Amino acid sequence: MPAANAASLQATADAMSRVASASAVILVEGITDQIALETAATFLSRDLAAERVVIVPIGGAHAIGRFVMMLPAGMRRVGLCDLQEQELFRGELTDFQVCADDLEDELIRAAGTGAVTALFEAERDLRSFRSFQKQPAWRGQDLQAQMHRFIRSSSRRNLRYARLLTETASGRGVLPRPLAAILETVLETV
Repeated sequence: MPAANAASLQATADAMSRVASASAVILVEGITDQIALETAATFLSRDLAAERVVIVPIGGAHAIGRFVMMLPAGMRRVGLCDLQEQELFRGELTDFQVCADDLEDELIRAAGTGAVTALFEAERDLRSFRSFQKQPAWRGQDLQAQMHRFIRSSSRRNLRYARLLTETASGRGVLPRPLAAILETVLETV
């Protein structure tokens, strides 16, 4: 089993073990969404554990129905999903936010391409990114699209940059609207 799959399964198991004592649950597609929301909450000086809010990565939008059914009746349930998955979430939740197009796209836009380039350099990924940009399929493409694909091309990189991009965007005071809105919604009701 790849390390990223193991990490994702472990994150889901850890979150589900805390659901019984939660006052609210945020259902998200994957572990990168969980990392980004937890990082954003920290920047907003919110303690999710103390407020009894659990973020559950469900392993993909198609699992939303199964996870909703596992939650205790009457528990506050909200969600965060990508644009192309919103109908799946709409069928199960009345309160959710949608990333357009996906979380990484939202974070790259919020952080800005200059800051993302600086992150690549600080993380010693800039040389790899420059090589990636020279690949025939990506040569001459939009910079944001290149950054998005580069980050998502490795599960380890994707996990690392979920936190780093959220920290950068939060530090600039431009947390992506879906992340800010879902945290505001759930934290004001607990």
